[in-house]
Parts: sequence; C-alpha cells; structure tokens
Amino acid sequence: MATAVLAIDATLEARFAHVRALSLALTDRLSDADATVQSMPDASPAKWHLAHTTWFFETFVLRDHVPGYRLHDDRWPFLFNSYYEAEGRRHARHRRGMITRPDLAEVRAYRAHVDAALTQALPTLSAAARDLVALGCHHEEQHQELLVTDLIHLFSENPLEPALYPPARRGPSALPAETGWWTHPGGIVRIGHAGDGFAFDCEGPRHETLLSAHKLADRTVTNGEWAAFIADGGYREPRWWLADGWAWVKAEAIEAPLYWQQGAEGWTQFGLDGRRPVDPAAPVTHISFFEADAYAAWAGARLPTEAEWEAHAATQDSLGGRQLDAAGVIEPVAAAGAPMFGNVWEWTGSAYRPYPGFHAAEGAVGEYNGKFMSGQFVLRGGSCATPRGHVRACYRNFFYPHQRWQFTGLRLAKDL
Repeated sequence: MATAVLAIDATLEARFAHVRALSLALTDRLSDADATVQSMPDASPAKWHLAHTTWFFETFVLRDHVPGYRLHDDRWPFLFNSYYEAEGRRHARHRRGMITRPDLAEVRAYRAHVDAALTQALPTLSAAARDLVALGCHHEEQHQELLVTDLIHLFSENPLEPALYPPARRGPSALPAETGWWTHPGGIVRIGHAGDGFAFDCEGPRHETLLSAHKLADRTVTNGEWAAFIADGGYREPRWWLADGWAWVKAEAIEAPLYWQQGAEGWTQFGLDGRRPVDPAAPVTHISFFEADAYAAWAGARLPTEAEWEAHAATQDSLGGRQLDAAGVIEPVAAAGAPMFGNVWEWTGSAYRPYPGFHAAEGAVGEYNGKFMSGQFVLRGGSCATPRGHVRACYRNFFYPHQRWQFTGLRLAKDL
C-alpha cells in the first residue's frame, strides 16, 4: 500500500488525513503478533505506536476541546499514555509488549473512531485546538519513524530474519568522490526557529551564537569508509574512544554498526527486505554517538556542533534528500549533490540542552521536550525514515549516546 506525497501547503485537514493514512500503510503487512511484540525497552510495539498517537488526539483535542465527547474506552489512557505525568499513571514502558489485548483489529477500530470524530470537529475547532492537531500530526510523524526502526529491530531479533517486503532491486552504486569541505569563516550567527511555521518548543528561541572558523564535510561517511575503520582495528584501539564509549564497546562486545555481520563474502546488513550485502557507497548508519565520535578521532576530525551544522544547512532545501514518502523498503542510499537532509540523522557533538530563554509550554504538552534535556546528544537533518516535510534546518533530534537503532550516521568537521 502506497501513500501519496503530501503537498507542503496542504490544509490541516489534508495533513491530518495524510498522516493518519501513512501510519496504517506502514503497518498493513503486520500480523497481530508482529504488532504486539516489543523487542527491547527502547522500542515499542507497532500496535502501541498506532494507539498512542491516537490517544494523543483523543486526549488533548477531543476530550479537552470537543464538548460531549466520550472516550472510546476509559481504560485505554492507562495503556497508551507515554510519559505525560500530568495525565496520571500509565503502563510501564518496558512492558508494552505485554498488552496482548486490545488486539490489532481493535486498535485500528480505535483509530477509525477517533479519526471520524476529529474530522467532524475540525472545521469548528478553536485556533488553540487546531494548533494541538498540528502538534499531533508532527508527533505522529515522529512515531512513524520510530515505528519503522522498531520494526527493523524486531525482525532482526527473529533468528529467521524475516523480510517485511520483497528484496528491493539494487543496481551497483558509484562510489562517491573524495570528501570535499565547505568552509565557514566563523563569527556570530543566528540559529533556532524563526517565523510563523510549526516548530517544536526546543527549536527556539532564535538566538545568536559565536562560531569559530571551521570546515564541514560535503557528505556523510560511507559504509566503505567505515569498513576501513573496522579493518584498521577501530573497535579494538581505545585511543580513539571516549572513556564511556570504550566501556560500552567492551561491555557490549561491539565490533561493527548495528545489523552488520561479516561472512565469507564480506559484510552484510539487515533491513526491512531481509539481509543483503553492505553497499560501500551508501551512508553508514545505525551507529551510536560513541562510534561516531571514535571514527571522527580516527579520521583526524571531529563531530560538528549543532550550530555549525545549522549554519551550513540553512541554505539547503529541507524537502530534498531521501526521506519517507510511502510504505516500503526504507534505507539510505548513495546520494549525489551532497544533501544535508534525509538519508541518515547526523550526530553532532552538542549536548541536548535548552537554548537561552527557553521555556516549556504550559500544561501536559509542555512535557514533550524540555524534561529530556539531560544526558543526550543532538542529531540533525532527518533520515530516510523521516516523513518528508517534517524537518527543518533548526530541527533538533536527540538520543542517548549508546543508542543506534535509528538511522544515525555522521558528517565530519574540522577546525581551520
């Protein structure tokens, strides 16, 4: 099942319909068992993603802004709340895979019920409520990316390594040219969200920051380059690693990016269409911050700061690059034109902390970003699993330094 690309100037009603349809398309090949299992505490079952995004619309829009609306099932908020303390007690995150009931069909019926009620209410909703619908759409797009990456992890844990889709047709990829460098003279730049368009609260306020003179690679690091790092003993040499990273490598016996395996015919990796040979020309992905930082040290470079990244990306088209348009085989590919958007999220060396003047929004939705500004690092640019139109130059993604089940890669930087 394919879903058409949404026009960027679509109405809120059209955006809502498109987002809700894409989530269903991403799960239309799943059995009830596929949609129920939780492969690790960081991941969530597909069924939970479908229900949680629905709970968001039902709770913050229908319940709070539509007089007379009654919850589809007043027991389900406990199951499908994620981390909103203001909404009360909730099922433990690491036990979401225990929710065998409601089944997938019931969750889809729940979605249909909420979709019908919200579609009917949309024309008469207040401006504040419509803003919450827009937030809910962007929230669901985030969960669509998580859904895709959670499914890859789920199927990789099955000893049979089943494919969700038939193998994609892949021609030989041309190896990219040697890394080029974009230079920046340094100085004061303005970063962060500006204007009237949608942005998450953590993207602002817009503010000035000082950059030192630097240069940024014109493309991300490839699988072939990463294989050279492995062959040179990159995972066995502690001098390239941060102390926490080296402890993680030893404790977890890390030897390669997630989903890579080495066999008689070389490296392979797992994806939605099963296991296939690693494409040396494609961007390396499924690497942790620790791995990205170690590779940069090995390469005689460093990770860019998020301000450096944004200063370069501000002139590029955020709708370009390989991003999520429809259900199917989703993977990074060798890219021409050195785009800074799509393919892989790019680790930066910047901690996820508030910008000067940041204030969380009032109410439960204020818990969306601010309370996670501790111990995580910022990634920029979106990936092949990010719905097109979701990211901006100022968009801040964030994960803990050991996490790597997302489509995460890196771009090098150097001081001048």
